[in-house]
Amino acid sequence: MTAKVIRVVIADDEPLIRAGIRMILTSAPDIEVVAEGSNGREAVELALSHAPDVLLLDIQMPVMDGLTALGEVVRAAPAVRALVLTTFGEKENVLRALSQGGAGFLLKDSAPGELIGAVRAAAAGDAYLSPGATRHVVDQLAAGPAAGRGEEARRRVAELSERERGVLALLGEGLSNADAGRRLHMSEATVKTYVSRILAKLACENRVQAALLARDAGL
Repeated sequence: MTAKVIRVVIADDEPLIRAGIRMILTSAPDIEVVAEGSNGREAVELALSHAPDVLLLDIQMPVMDGLTALGEVVRAAPAVRALVLTTFGEKENVLRALSQGGAGFLLKDSAPGELIGAVRAAAAGDAYLSPGATRHVVDQLAAGPAAGRGEEARRRVAELSERERGVLALLGEGLSNADAGRRLHMSEATVKTYVSRILAKLACENRVQAALLARDAGL
């Protein structure tokens, strides 16, 4: 049986970055780059015209920035999974991107294997959180005044079972479902079920929000 090919659109205003991403992705037999754009407006148009499985979207682009483009794509083509490309200097944008419906974020200096894995995870319906940056991102996003945030987080986390709290703690480390499964000696499918249950119980829209909650609760 032939594996389904993941169709990807790349949107970045730097030609060398786009070329590098294309080269990495096309080295995988199950990924095809169907189009490239150099600004946010083109990203939206290409997402609508090509209906890719995954849209790789830079944040800083001319004409329309990546976050604005993300919002338009999510509204107009919700089946397209948008992965945001970011740098450490843009960490403050991550939570906004994911809260708008993004499928995750990936650092531009990630290893080739991580890029391929992130695209596959997004296409499979998982929210991808770059393991190499999660702790830094969570720390920055959780910084600042928020009276009662820790107490509220502990109250919400108390609703979880011991096993669910263990899975939540690994979300805070940015582990994928597969990596969390290996750590906990569970199958990837079982971890995915736990993650869905945790997000529902905590009323979190995505894994980043759950990771922040884990951090606030002291997990």
